[in-house]
Amino acid sequence: MAKKMKQFEVRIDKENVCVVRKNALAKKLSVKIDSRGEIKATIPWWVSKRMAASFVNENKNWIIENVAKTKNLKAESLLQLGDREDYLLNKKMAKEFALRRLEHFNQFYGFSFGRVAIRDQRTRWGSCSGKRNLNFNYRIVHLPGEYADYLIVHELCHLEQMNHSKAFWELVSRAIPDYRRISRELRRM
Repeated sequence: MAKKMKQFEVRIDKENVCVVRKNALAKKLSVKIDSRGEIKATIPWWVSKRMAASFVNENKNWIIENVAKTKNLKAESLLQLGDREDYLLNKKMAKEFALRRLEHFNQFYGFSFGRVAIRDQRTRWGSCSGKRNLNFNYRIVHLPGEYADYLIVHELCHLEQMNHSKAFWELVSRAIPDYRRISRELRRM
């Protein structure tokens, strides 16, 4: 019996190839461009190779446009800044910054939290654990103020709502009314 292919490639143009992966937990087809400009599609287990290729081709213009944007931002990409040395140089400053902004916004919210950690992550700006600990990417200090504030408030609001429900976004909007635009722009980075 032949083994089913879990990953395959769909050529978009001369320069771009999309790696398509089947995922048993996926409920819909999705395409994303990572920070290195690599194109990745995720499809549910039941979607055929032909359907996946059709989906990628239907989104060809969006993909090419966003790969170009990613490549233009690549040199400046905030999640790609620095190396281990950059992390060590900026970790303390990032922690001081995060604590200062948490104190500022928590005057409004009044949530209790555990420790605050600064990490060197490639795919996340921040997280909130079930133990009420807050984690932030050290690159937060390289962000313009409104983006950094959004990230601080986002994780702070997870202390009250550990999800992305309507109630969560209502909490975020109290301090960051323009959170939708900021979130969209951050995802592009």
